[in-house]
Amino acid sequence: MLGRIFTVGGYTLLSRITGFARDVMLAAILGAGPVADAFFVALRLPNHFRAIFAEGAFNAAFVPAYAHVYGKGGAPSAKLFGNRIFTILFASQVVLLVLALVFMPQAMSILAPGFTDDPAQRELAISLTRITFPYLLLITLVTLYGGMLNVMHRFASAAAAPIFLNISMMATLALAAFFPSAGHAAAWGVLISGFLQYFLLAGDAWKHGVLPTFTSWKWDEDVRGFFRALGPATVGSMGTQIALFADTIIATFLAAGALSALYYADRLNQLPIGVIGIAIGTVLLPEMSRRMAANDHAGAMASQRRAFEFTLLFSIPFVAAFLTVPDTIMRAMFARGAFTKSDAAAAAATLAAYAIGLIPFVLIRSAVATFYARKDTTTPVIAALTGVAVNVALKLALVGALAQVGLALATAVGAWINLVLVLIFAIRRKFFEMDRAFLVALFKLLLCGLILAVALWFSARWLATALAGMNSLRDETVLLILATIGFVVYAVSLLTLFGRRWIASLIRPV
Repeated sequence: MLGRIFTVGGYTLLSRITGFARDVMLAAILGAGPVADAFFVALRLPNHFRAIFAEGAFNAAFVPAYAHVYGKGGAPSAKLFGNRIFTILFASQVVLLVLALVFMPQAMSILAPGFTDDPAQRELAISLTRITFPYLLLITLVTLYGGMLNVMHRFASAAAAPIFLNISMMATLALAAFFPSAGHAAAWGVLISGFLQYFLLAGDAWKHGVLPTFTSWKWDEDVRGFFRALGPATVGSMGTQIALFADTIIATFLAAGALSALYYADRLNQLPIGVIGIAIGTVLLPEMSRRMAANDHAGAMASQRRAFEFTLLFSIPFVAAFLTVPDTIMRAMFARGAFTKSDAAAAAATLAAYAIGLIPFVLIRSAVATFYARKDTTTPVIAALTGVAVNVALKLALVGALAQVGLALATAVGAWINLVLVLIFAIRRKFFEMDRAFLVALFKLLLCGLILAVALWFSARWLATALAGMNSLRDETVLLILATIGFVVYAVSLLTLFGRRWIASLIRPV
């Protein structure tokens, strides 16, 4: 399992690195003004629907179902099942795309009502979203092909596909002078990347003999079972996306730049979520599904505990850094061109608020895997919707005083409620057990994180004085030195508190 985690995590890391290069270009060219806010609305809308219908609900229902059909009837049965789901999925996405393109002005009035006071910004957002929305159809098919390949333990192409989004957007941004605006250039980059990602996954699926084709509709037991799981999973994913929609809607009423601050803070916050949380969760779900199909409940539980420890080991340093030195990170990453230091300060405060919920963000995908592997998509929905209710209520309560920082803080609190409830439900049903070894490891990891946070905080203040005379690349230099100090402090803390034996145990097979 570890090798597959590193495959997914490695490609995801490369995706995040190219993503940061893309965001540096976005920040320098678009800045944090009205055009940037219009583009980020155009980017968020198809991504919200993707998270509801594709990567979130669909994967949760499809991967265990496909693994079950494959294990029960072999490749022919799995291919027939995949063909039927592909046919339904394609038809539904085409209908959604047509409706979205036709009714985009009405949708924009609902989803970005704050733009109503600025007709030019509203028209720009509508125009850009009509360009980006077909991306949803393409990326939904990418998710289907990726799910099939994941069941076959083929993770590389699905993990590498998002790299095309970054490369494509950088290419079109470099040619922004040939588009009506830089926002149009970025939007076309999104759409072009959808085709590139589709052809990558379709080629890999064809190579391994699982590329689905259109077939006649038949409501058999396997399809019924898939939809029984898909319904609750969609509700759960929809609840989460409602909270994110609330961010978009509320932020359109805030001062110009609020949406951009949310975007750049979320981009940094997504680095550990994607590289660590999603990578491990992606590998863990088919692993647990396979063990559950073989009636190996103890092995499934051990795999999940191992995934939790591995996730925390690599994500705690991000929490420490985002909470103690967010200003330095934001200035070093984005404060150039049209993106000012005041824009960086707003994004840094937002990043610190997001960081409060980073632990549940990275753990939740592994936490719900124990339910999805058992084809139970209902229980995680209860936890998710409870977290969303608190999240949205807190957004409305905090936005007046804290602006976009309040939106991020509410998101963090909702994430904690979601994770805690999932763990309570899992422990009550004996799907997960926090044994003594796990609790001791958890305490030591948190202590290592605290030591790291203290070291970063004091080092940042010392460096601010020591390098005060630097006129160029000061923030970049400070960040590089802090990263070096942080790596050494965290490594020494781990070796001191755990020893080499525990670290070696993480890479041994369960």
